[in-house]
Amino acid sequence: MSSDPWGRVDEQGTVYVRTADGERVVGSWQAGSPEEALAYFERKYQGIEVEIGLLEKRVRTTDLAAKDAQIALEHLRAQVAEGHAVGDLDALAKRLDTLAGEIETRREERKAARAKAQDETRTAKEALVTEAEQLAESTQWREAGDRLRALVETWKGLPRLDRKSDDELWHRFSHARSVFSKHRKAHFATLDAEREKARQTKEALVAEAEALSSSTEWGETAARYRDLMARWKAAGRAQRDVEDELWARFRGAQDVFFQARSAVFSERDAEQVGNQKLKEALATEAEAILPITDLKAAKAALREISERWEAIGHVPRDARPKLDGRLNAVERVIREAEDAEWKRSNPEAKARAAGMVGLFQTKADKLRADLDKARAAGNTAKAAKLESELAGVQELLEQAHKSQEEFSG
Repeated sequence: MSSDPWGRVDEQGTVYVRTADGERVVGSWQAGSPEEALAYFERKYQGIEVEIGLLEKRVRTTDLAAKDAQIALEHLRAQVAEGHAVGDLDALAKRLDTLAGEIETRREERKAARAKAQDETRTAKEALVTEAEQLAESTQWREAGDRLRALVETWKGLPRLDRKSDDELWHRFSHARSVFSKHRKAHFATLDAEREKARQTKEALVAEAEALSSSTEWGETAARYRDLMARWKAAGRAQRDVEDELWARFRGAQDVFFQARSAVFSERDAEQVGNQKLKEALATEAEAILPITDLKAAKAALREISERWEAIGHVPRDARPKLDGRLNAVERVIREAEDAEWKRSNPEAKARAAGMVGLFQTKADKLRADLDKARAAGNTAKAAKLESELAGVQELLEQAHKSQEEFSG
């Protein structure tokens, strides 16, 4: 019989292993010496020990799934418990017990990590859903649309939750996108309708503008173009390419009219500047009539100048008041001279002036005679009154003499 600390071989070749529970048979050896039998079964033990070491390393240094680790552990437990090997099997069993605790700890850690990841995923997806539902009511079509597309990509990058939770959140998320899409389609459908209406309105405005482009009714047509422009602005915008084409036609029609008007006005302005120079010369000629030495000749000269003045035509508006004022000043002087001449030559006025002189002279003579009598009588009160009356009548008499002198001048 041969033995070592962990096993023995009896005379019949039966191989035993020693454990804390006692000996148990691990095999039979008939092909060689007992030492060779123990060496063989010790190598079996070493093989199991190596496998346990490898499993320990995988559990402790890799992300080996707990389920796979548990299967491997149970396989090794069976080898330790039932395997045909000689060695410290109790030590191997203890190592497996320790490893089982580590596997369970890893399982719980991973379970907690998965739960945490699920919570984080749920929170992230709920945040995406909340933002999507807020964006669903936005009218910032481009920005909101871009953001919703970015949210979809973010959603795709997140792990799935349990089927029920994931489906519920996705339904809300998808519904929010559908609401936004519906609102946007409705908006652009309305916008398209408005643009189409604007196109029809502006086509009519272009046709009207083009029909007016050859008009020579400068003032009336310019006013109509202003009205067309106001209606153009109020019509809203058509599609961009159509808008640009219609605007080019509308603006082109206006340019034709206003360029033609500008050419006519430039020609008219040049003519009016010439008229201004002619009237300035006539105004100078009229002013040369003054001072008046011969009223009849002055009137004839002014009449002839006025006829030439009227025949010349319009001058620039800003020059008109000054020119008219110069001619009017000469007319006013001649008119005043006519009035003075008429007064001097009017027989009725002369007679009235002479009558007033005679009337006041008679009254003054009477008052003077009465004054002499009052003084002679020593009636100082009456004399004072008569002196005051005489002074007033003499003042009126002097004015009457001056009027009479105007008619004899």
